[in-house]
Amino acid sequence: MSTPRSKNYVLVHGAWHSGRVWDRVVPLLARAGHRVLAPSLTGHGEKEHLLGPDVGLDTHVADIVALLVENQLSDVILVGHSYAGMVVSAVAGQVPYRIAGLVYLDAMVPADGESVLDVVPMTGHLIEAAAASGTPWRIPPMPEQPAPIGLFGVTDPADTDWLRTMLSDESVRCFQQPVRLDNPALDAIPRTHIHCVGSTPPGVTRRPVPPVQPNGAPSQVWELRSGHDCMVTVPAELTELLLKAG
Repeated sequence: MSTPRSKNYVLVHGAWHSGRVWDRVVPLLARAGHRVLAPSLTGHGEKEHLLGPDVGLDTHVADIVALLVENQLSDVILVGHSYAGMVVSAVAGQVPYRIAGLVYLDAMVPADGESVLDVVPMTGHLIEAAAASGTPWRIPPMPEQPAPIGLFGVTDPADTDWLRTMLSDESVRCFQQPVRLDNPALDAIPRTHIHCVGSTPPGVTRRPVPPVQPNGAPSQVWELRSGHDCMVTVPAELTELLLKAG
């Protein structure tokens, strides 16, 4: 349980990654006195062996809901990176009474009934490539590109070597399954948007954030000069923003 001065942070990684991607951020938040959990979603990290064609967005939502319930967490700052914007949105819709704030970290921000394919149409090319392969249900990680894009925005050779150790395939179902956001209580949860700026891959566009949050408060949008995997490249700067978001 958290103390009155501490918060519960749950950090949810994006597609292809594992919970280890937060390893540079977790100790910084903990040092500030907060409880931090950074799980690996089903099919990733220590759960990579569980990846299969039936793993989808609903699987990952269930992962995080179970984590919150089993650890009896409330007043949670729920952070979703990239694809996990889909996950944290649905989690908040299922257990809104446990969530104190949502942080969309360079993340997909869906509307009710949308899939990853709806939010980021370029993922259709990844699904098509998988369909033409010998394993049509699995999508390998995005390939490394020349700087400044690099590997998910990471360009330092030592960092890219480390990042590769935690990357694994994603199930096509994760990108096709629609998100359910029909709980009115979801609208009351404060939201923060952190946008990584400076190395956006071609074909990826970010939806504009409305000036007003669903709860009626002004939208909170911060920019972080970093590649997409900012938790790898600028963990201290990211931590500073996460502490403010709480």
